[in-house]
Amino acid sequence: MFGKRAPNLHPSLVSTTNNEAITTDLSQDKTPLNQSVDPAIEQHYEVIRHHVYERIDSGVATSLSQDLLLTELYNGVGAIAKEQRLVVSQSQQQLLAQRLIDDLFGLGPLETLLGDDAVSDILVNGHQQIYIEQQGKLSITSLVFRDEQHLVNVARRIAYSIGRRVDESSPMVDARLADGSRVNIILAPLSLSGTSISIRKFSKQKLSLNQLASFGAMSAAMVNFLSVGASSRLNVLISGGTGAGKTTLLNALSAHIDSSERIITIEDAAELALDQPHVVSLETRPPSIEHTGEVTIYDLIRNALRMRPDRIVVGEVRGGEAFEMMQAMNTGHDGSMSTLHANSARDALVRLENMLLMGQVNLPAQAIKRQIVSAIDLLVHVQRMRD
Repeated sequence: MFGKRAPNLHPSLVSTTNNEAITTDLSQDKTPLNQSVDPAIEQHYEVIRHHVYERIDSGVATSLSQDLLLTELYNGVGAIAKEQRLVVSQSQQQLLAQRLIDDLFGLGPLETLLGDDAVSDILVNGHQQIYIEQQGKLSITSLVFRDEQHLVNVARRIAYSIGRRVDESSPMVDARLADGSRVNIILAPLSLSGTSISIRKFSKQKLSLNQLASFGAMSAAMVNFLSVGASSRLNVLISGGTGAGKTTLLNALSAHIDSSERIITIEDAAELALDQPHVVSLETRPPSIEHTGEVTIYDLIRNALRMRPDRIVVGEVRGGEAFEMMQAMNTGHDGSMSTLHANSARDALVRLENMLLMGQVNLPAQAIKRQIVSAIDLLVHVQRMRD
Protein backbone atom coordinates (compact mmCIF):
# COMPACT_ATOMS: atom_id res chain seq x y z
CA MET A 1 0.00 0.00 0.00
CA PHE A 2 2.94 2.31 0.62
CA GLY A 3 5.49 3.41 -1.98
CA LYS A 4 9.17 2.62 -2.39
CA ARG A 5 10.25 5.45 -0.10
CA ALA A 6 9.53 3.23 2.88
CA PRO A 7 12.22 0.53 2.67
CA ASN A 8 12.73 0.31 6.44
CA LEU A 9 9.07 0.06 7.42
CA HIS A 10 7.06 -2.92 8.55
CA PRO A 11 6.45 -5.36 5.65
CA SER A 12 2.71 -4.73 5.80
CA LEU A 13 3.34 -1.17 4.60
CA VAL A 14 4.71 -2.28 1.26
CA SER A 15 2.58 -5.35 0.70
CA THR A 16 -1.11 -5.98 1.25
CA THR A 17 -0.89 -9.77 1.18
CA ASN A 18 -0.56 -12.28 4.00
CA ASN A 19 -1.39 -9.78 6.72
CA GLU A 20 -2.45 -11.20 10.04
CA ALA A 21 -5.48 -9.42 11.46
CA ILE A 22 -4.70 -7.77 14.77
CA THR A 23 -6.94 -8.96 17.54
CA THR A 24 -7.60 -5.55 19.11
CA ASP A 25 -10.81 -3.80 18.01
CA LEU A 26 -9.39 -0.68 16.39
CA SER A 27 -12.75 1.07 16.12
CA GLN A 28 -13.56 1.17 19.84
CA ASP A 29 -10.96 3.68 21.02
CA LYS A 30 -12.67 7.04 20.49
CA THR A 31 -11.74 10.35 22.08
CA PRO A 32 -14.61 11.74 24.21
CA LEU A 33 -16.06 14.84 22.61
CA ASN A 34 -15.38 17.06 25.60
CA GLN A 35 -11.92 15.73 26.43
CA SER A 36 -8.95 17.96 25.73
CA VAL A 37 -6.44 16.60 23.23
CA ASP A 38 -2.88 15.93 24.35
CA PRO A 39 -0.63 18.44 22.48
CA ALA A 40 2.20 15.87 22.31
CA ILE A 41 -0.09 13.36 20.58
CA GLU A 42 -1.18 16.08 18.16
CA GLN A 43 2.45 16.73 17.27
CA HIS A 44 3.05 13.01 16.80
CA TYR A 45 -0.01 12.81 14.56
CA GLU A 46 1.26 15.61 12.32
CA VAL A 47 4.62 13.86 11.91
CA ILE A 48 2.99 10.49 11.19
CA ARG A 49 0.41 12.02 8.82
CA HIS A 50 3.18 13.75 6.85
CA HIS A 51 5.09 10.48 6.37
CA VAL A 52 1.95 8.50 5.52
CA TYR A 53 0.88 11.06 2.90
CA GLU A 54 4.34 10.89 1.33
CA ARG A 55 4.46 7.12 1.11
CA ILE A 56 0.92 5.84 0.68
CA ASP A 57 -0.28 4.45 -2.64
CA SER A 58 -3.79 5.90 -2.82
CA GLY A 59 -4.81 3.55 -5.62
CA VAL A 60 -4.04 0.48 -3.52
CA ALA A 61 -5.49 2.03 -0.36
CA THR A 62 -8.87 2.72 -1.95
CA SER A 63 -9.10 -0.88 -3.14
CA LEU A 64 -8.79 -2.29 0.39
CA SER A 65 -11.68 -3.08 2.70
CA GLN A 66 -12.19 -0.78 5.70
CA ASP A 67 -10.92 -3.39 8.18
CA LEU A 68 -7.83 -4.26 6.16
CA LEU A 69 -7.03 -0.58 5.55
CA LEU A 70 -7.33 0.09 9.29
CA THR A 71 -4.97 -2.80 10.00
CA GLU A 72 -2.47 -1.53 7.42
CA LEU A 73 -2.51 1.98 8.81
CA TYR A 74 -2.22 0.69 12.38
CA ASN A 75 0.90 -1.22 11.39
CA GLY A 76 2.15 1.82 9.47
CA VAL A 77 1.67 4.14 12.44
CA GLY A 78 3.68 1.77 14.63
CA ALA A 79 6.49 1.51 12.07
CA ILE A 80 6.73 5.27 11.51
CA ALA A 81 6.59 5.97 15.25
CA LYS A 82 9.49 3.56 15.76
CA GLU A 83 11.42 5.05 12.83
CA GLN A 84 10.92 8.62 14.09
CA ARG A 85 11.42 7.59 17.75
CA LEU A 86 8.01 8.78 18.84
CA VAL A 87 6.59 7.57 22.13
CA VAL A 88 3.13 6.28 21.14
CA SER A 89 1.19 3.64 23.08
CA GLN A 90 -0.82 0.88 21.43
CA SER A 91 -4.13 2.58 22.19
CA GLN A 92 -2.78 5.84 20.75
CA GLN A 93 -1.68 4.00 17.61
CA GLN A 94 -5.24 2.73 17.20
CA LEU A 95 -6.64 6.23 17.61
CA LEU A 96 -4.12 7.73 15.15
CA ALA A 97 -4.85 5.02 12.57
CA GLN A 98 -8.58 5.78 12.74
CA ARG A 99 -7.89 9.51 12.41
CA LEU A 100 -5.79 8.86 9.32
CA ILE A 101 -8.67 6.99 7.69
CA ASP A 102 -11.07 9.79 8.59
CA ASP A 103 -8.70 12.37 7.07
CA LEU A 104 -7.82 10.36 3.98
CA PHE A 105 -11.23 9.03 2.98
CA GLY A 106 -13.79 10.44 5.42
CA LEU A 107 -14.83 13.80 6.80
CA GLY A 108 -12.03 14.29 9.31
CA PRO A 109 -13.23 15.07 12.85
CA LEU A 110 -16.86 15.00 11.69
CA GLU A 111 -16.74 11.23 11.24
CA THR A 112 -16.89 10.63 14.99
CA LEU A 113 -19.91 12.90 15.31
CA LEU A 114 -21.77 11.41 12.35
CA GLY A 115 -21.40 7.97 13.90
CA ASP A 116 -22.77 9.07 17.27
CA ASP A 117 -26.53 8.47 17.41
CA ALA A 118 -26.86 10.81 20.41
CA VAL A 119 -25.79 13.79 18.27
CA SER A 120 -28.67 15.40 16.37
CA ASP A 121 -26.95 18.49 14.94
CA ILE A 122 -23.35 19.27 13.95
CA LEU A 123 -22.42 22.94 13.57
CA VAL A 124 -18.97 23.94 12.30
CA ASN A 125 -18.07 27.62 12.69
CA GLY A 126 -14.60 27.84 11.18
CA HIS A 127 -11.84 25.28 11.62
CA GLN A 128 -11.42 25.72 15.41
CA GLN A 129 -15.04 25.52 16.55
CA ILE A 130 -17.36 22.51 16.27
CA TYR A 131 -20.65 22.51 18.20
CA ILE A 132 -23.09 19.62 18.60
CA GLU A 133 -26.65 19.28 19.84
CA GLN A 134 -27.47 16.42 22.20
CA GLN A 135 -30.90 16.04 23.81
CA GLY A 136 -31.81 19.55 22.74
CA LYS A 137 -28.72 21.22 24.24
CA LEU A 138 -25.86 22.84 22.30
CA SER A 139 -22.29 22.29 23.49
CA ILE A 140 -18.84 22.81 22.03
CA THR A 141 -16.57 19.82 21.42
CA SER A 142 -12.81 19.41 21.73
CA LEU A 143 -12.63 18.43 18.05
CA VAL A 144 -11.02 20.84 15.57
CA PHE A 145 -9.77 20.88 12.00
CA ARG A 146 -6.05 21.35 11.37
CA ASP A 147 -6.58 24.61 9.53
CA GLU A 148 -9.05 26.37 7.26
CA GLN A 149 -7.83 24.48 4.19
CA HIS A 150 -8.52 21.16 5.91
CA LEU A 151 -12.09 22.32 6.58
CA VAL A 152 -12.54 23.51 2.98
CA ASN A 153 -11.29 20.13 1.70
CA VAL A 154 -13.88 18.33 3.86
CA ALA A 155 -16.60 20.70 2.61
CA ARG A 156 -15.63 19.95 -0.98
CA ARG A 157 -15.60 16.22 -0.26
CA ILE A 158 -19.14 16.46 1.09
CA ALA A 159 -20.28 18.42 -1.97
CA TYR A 160 -18.55 16.04 -4.37
CA SER A 161 -20.16 12.99 -2.71
CA ILE A 162 -23.61 14.36 -3.62
CA GLY A 163 -22.67 15.44 -7.14
CA ARG A 164 -22.28 19.12 -6.29
CA ARG A 165 -19.39 21.56 -6.11
CA VAL A 166 -18.52 24.29 -3.65
CA ASP A 167 -15.94 26.95 -4.56
CA GLU A 168 -15.66 30.68 -5.16
CA SER A 169 -18.13 30.59 -8.06
CA SER A 170 -20.62 28.48 -6.07
CA PRO A 171 -19.94 29.21 -2.38
CA MET A 172 -23.17 27.75 -0.95
CA VAL A 173 -24.53 24.20 -0.97
CA ASP A 174 -27.77 22.92 0.55
CA ALA A 175 -28.28 19.19 0.04
CA ARG A 176 -28.65 15.74 1.59
CA LEU A 177 -25.99 13.22 2.63
CA ALA A 178 -26.21 9.54 1.73
CA ASP A 179 -27.71 8.66 5.13
CA GLY A 180 -30.46 11.26 4.70
CA SER A 181 -28.87 13.97 6.87
CA ARG A 182 -29.33 17.55 5.67
CA VAL A 183 -26.18 19.59 5.10
CA ASN A 184 -25.59 23.27 4.41
CA ILE A 185 -22.18 24.65 3.45
CA ILE A 186 -21.16 28.28 3.07
CA LEU A 187 -17.58 29.30 2.37
CA ALA A 188 -15.56 32.32 3.45
CA PRO A 189 -15.65 35.25 2.83
CA LEU A 190 -19.47 34.97 2.79
CA SER A 191 -19.07 33.45 6.24
CA LEU A 192 -16.87 35.87 8.19
CA SER A 193 -15.98 33.26 10.82
CA GLY A 194 -14.58 30.87 8.21
CA THR A 195 -16.20 28.02 6.33
CA SER A 196 -19.47 26.98 7.99
CA ILE A 197 -20.99 23.50 7.80
CA SER A 198 -24.39 22.76 9.36
CA ILE A 199 -25.57 19.15 9.46
CA ARG A 200 -29.02 18.10 10.69
CA LYS A 201 -28.59 14.36 11.17
CA PHE A 202 -31.18 11.93 9.93
CA SER A 203 -32.64 10.07 12.89
CA LYS A 204 -32.56 6.29 12.48
CA GLN A 205 -35.24 5.97 15.15
CA LYS A 206 -38.74 6.86 13.99
CA LEU A 207 -40.78 8.08 16.96
CA SER A 208 -44.47 7.27 17.33
CA LEU A 209 -47.12 9.48 18.93
CA ASN A 210 -47.11 7.21 21.99
CA GLN A 211 -43.34 7.56 22.34
CA LEU A 212 -43.63 11.34 22.08
CA ALA A 213 -46.22 11.20 24.84
CA SER A 214 -43.89 9.10 27.00
CA PHE A 215 -41.28 11.88 26.68
CA GLY A 216 -43.82 14.38 27.94
CA ALA A 217 -44.16 16.08 24.54
CA MET A 218 -47.95 15.61 24.53
CA SER A 219 -50.76 14.13 26.61
CA ALA A 220 -52.47 10.78 26.04
CA ALA A 221 -55.65 12.62 25.03
CA MET A 222 -53.68 14.54 22.42
CA VAL A 223 -52.28 11.27 21.04
CA ASN A 224 -55.81 9.94 20.57
CA PHE A 225 -57.00 13.19 19.02
CA LEU A 226 -54.11 13.42 16.52
CA SER A 227 -54.26 9.73 15.56
CA VAL A 228 -58.02 9.99 14.88
CA GLY A 229 -57.44 13.17 12.86
CA ALA A 230 -54.79 11.52 10.69
CA SER A 231 -56.86 8.37 10.21
CA SER A 232 -59.98 10.40 9.36
CA ARG A 233 -58.19 12.13 6.46
CA LEU A 234 -58.12 15.60 7.98
CA ASN A 235 -55.89 18.10 6.20
CA VAL A 236 -53.15 18.87 8.74
CA LEU A 237 -50.72 21.78 8.89
CA ILE A 238 -47.89 21.59 11.47
CA SER A 239 -46.19 24.83 12.47
CA GLY A 240 -43.22 25.55 14.73
CA GLY A 241 -39.74 26.97 14.96
CA THR A 242 -36.44 25.48 13.76
CA GLY A 243 -35.66 22.19 15.48
CA ALA A 244 -39.00 22.10 17.30
CA GLY A 245 -39.90 18.66 15.92
CA LYS A 246 -42.23 19.45 13.00
CA THR A 247 -40.85 16.69 10.76
CA THR A 248 -40.75 14.26 13.69
CA LEU A 249 -44.44 14.87 14.36
CA LEU A 250 -45.26 14.64 10.65
CA ASN A 251 -43.55 11.25 10.54
CA ALA A 252 -45.48 10.13 13.62
CA LEU A 253 -48.81 11.23 12.13
CA SER A 254 -48.05 9.44 8.86
CA ALA A 255 -48.07 6.12 10.72
CA HIS A 256 -51.86 6.46 11.01
CA ILE A 257 -52.42 6.67 7.24
CA ASP A 258 -54.18 3.60 5.85
CA SER A 259 -51.87 1.22 3.99
CA SER A 260 -54.27 1.09 1.01
CA GLU A 261 -53.70 4.77 0.13
CA ARG A 262 -51.29 6.11 -2.49
CA ILE A 263 -49.08 8.77 -0.89
CA ILE A 264 -46.85 11.28 -2.69
CA THR A 265 -44.19 12.93 -0.48
CA ILE A 266 -42.47 16.12 -1.62
CA GLU A 267 -39.39 17.54 0.12
CA ASP A 268 -36.32 19.68 -0.40
CA ALA A 269 -34.21 17.02 1.32
CA ALA A 270 -35.89 13.64 1.86
CA GLU A 271 -36.41 13.10 5.60
CA LEU A 272 -39.83 11.47 5.79
CA ALA A 273 -39.77 7.71 6.34
CA LEU A 274 -43.26 6.36 5.70
CA ASP A 275 -43.95 2.67 6.33
CA GLN A 276 -46.91 2.36 3.96
CA PRO A 277 -46.35 0.14 0.89
CA HIS A 278 -47.58 2.65 -1.72
CA VAL A 279 -45.35 5.72 -1.29
CA VAL A 280 -43.71 7.78 -4.04
CA SER A 281 -41.03 10.17 -2.74
CA LEU A 282 -40.16 13.28 -4.76
CA GLU A 283 -37.22 15.59 -4.06
CA THR A 284 -36.37 19.04 -5.42
CA ARG A 285 -33.29 19.73 -7.52
CA PRO A 286 -31.17 22.89 -7.22
CA PRO A 287 -30.06 24.80 -10.32
CA SER A 288 -26.82 23.87 -12.04
CA ILE A 289 -23.78 26.12 -12.30
CA GLU A 290 -25.36 27.52 -15.48
CA HIS A 291 -28.54 28.29 -13.43
CA THR A 292 -30.60 25.75 -15.37
CA GLY A 293 -32.45 22.56 -14.49
CA GLU A 294 -33.93 23.70 -11.17
CA VAL A 295 -36.99 21.78 -9.94
CA THR A 296 -38.85 23.45 -7.06
CA ILE A 297 -41.47 22.35 -4.53
CA TYR A 298 -44.00 24.25 -6.64
CA ASP A 299 -43.10 22.18 -9.72
CA LEU A 300 -43.31 18.91 -7.82
CA ILE A 301 -46.70 19.67 -6.25
CA ARG A 302 -48.15 20.52 -9.67
CA ASN A 303 -46.71 17.32 -11.07
CA ALA A 304 -47.94 15.26 -8.09
CA LEU A 305 -51.52 16.27 -8.86
CA ARG A 306 -51.17 14.30 -12.12
CA MET A 307 -49.88 11.19 -10.34
CA ARG A 308 -53.26 10.08 -8.93
CA PRO A 309 -52.39 10.64 -5.23
CA ASP A 310 -54.75 9.88 -2.37
CA ARG A 311 -52.69 12.09 -0.09
CA ILE A 312 -49.90 14.60 -0.69
CA VAL A 313 -47.38 15.15 2.10
CA VAL A 314 -45.14 18.20 1.68
CA GLY A 315 -42.10 18.42 3.96
CA GLU A 316 -42.31 22.21 4.22
CA VAL A 317 -44.01 25.07 2.39
CA ARG A 318 -42.20 28.38 2.41
CA GLY A 319 -43.39 30.32 -0.64
CA GLY A 320 -45.78 30.43 -3.57
CA GLU A 321 -46.10 26.63 -3.60
CA ALA A 322 -48.51 27.01 -0.66
CA PHE A 323 -51.20 27.98 -3.19
CA GLU A 324 -50.81 24.68 -5.05
CA MET A 325 -50.86 22.84 -1.72
CA MET A 326 -54.15 24.51 -0.76
CA GLN A 327 -55.55 23.68 -4.20
CA ALA A 328 -54.64 20.00 -3.66
CA MET A 329 -56.36 19.97 -0.28
CA ASN A 330 -59.46 21.54 -1.82
CA THR A 331 -59.70 19.22 -4.83
CA GLY A 332 -60.21 15.76 -3.37
CA HIS A 333 -56.83 15.00 -1.77
CA ASP A 334 -58.16 14.87 1.78
CA GLY A 335 -55.67 13.90 4.46
CA SER A 336 -52.80 15.88 2.97
CA MET A 337 -50.18 17.23 5.38
CA SER A 338 -47.43 19.82 5.47
CA THR A 339 -45.28 21.95 7.80
CA LEU A 340 -44.25 25.59 7.94
CA HIS A 341 -42.10 27.79 10.15
CA ALA A 342 -44.01 30.06 12.56
CA ASN A 343 -43.78 31.31 16.14
CA SER A 344 -47.39 30.51 17.03
CA ALA A 345 -50.56 29.01 15.56
CA ARG A 346 -51.92 32.49 14.83
CA ASP A 347 -48.66 33.50 13.14
CA ALA A 348 -48.83 30.30 11.08
CA LEU A 349 -52.16 31.38 9.57
CA VAL A 350 -50.83 34.89 8.86
CA ARG A 351 -47.71 33.47 7.22
CA LEU A 352 -49.75 31.01 5.19
CA GLU A 353 -51.92 33.88 3.98
CA ASN A 354 -48.82 35.82 2.94
CA MET A 355 -47.44 32.81 1.08
CA LEU A 356 -50.71 32.34 -0.77
CA LEU A 357 -50.56 36.00 -1.83
CA MET A 358 -47.02 35.36 -3.10
CA GLY A 359 -48.40 32.64 -5.35
CA GLN A 360 -51.52 34.49 -6.51
CA VAL A 361 -51.09 38.26 -6.07
CA ASN A 362 -54.23 39.03 -8.05
CA LEU A 363 -56.58 37.25 -5.63
CA PRO A 364 -58.38 39.39 -3.03
CA ALA A 365 -57.52 38.80 0.62
CA GLN A 366 -61.04 37.58 1.37
CA ALA A 367 -60.73 34.84 -1.27
CA ILE A 368 -57.37 33.81 0.19
CA LYS A 369 -58.91 33.52 3.68
CA ARG A 370 -61.76 31.37 2.33
CA GLN A 371 -59.19 29.16 0.62
CA ILE A 372 -57.41 28.58 3.94
CA VAL A 373 -60.63 27.93 5.89
CA SER A 374 -61.79 25.43 3.29
CA ALA A 375 -58.44 23.61 3.03
CA ILE A 376 -57.04 23.34 6.58
CA ASP A 377 -58.90 21.12 9.03
CA LEU A 378 -56.30 20.93 11.78
CA LEU A 379 -53.42 23.22 12.72
CA VAL A 380 -50.87 21.75 15.15
CA HIS A 381 -48.26 24.07 16.66
CA VAL A 382 -45.03 22.57 18.01
CA GLN A 383 -42.90 24.67 20.33
CA ARG A 384 -39.41 24.10 21.65
CA MET A 385 -39.34 24.88 25.38
CA ARG A 386 -36.42 26.35 27.32
CA ASP A 387 -35.58 22.95 28.90
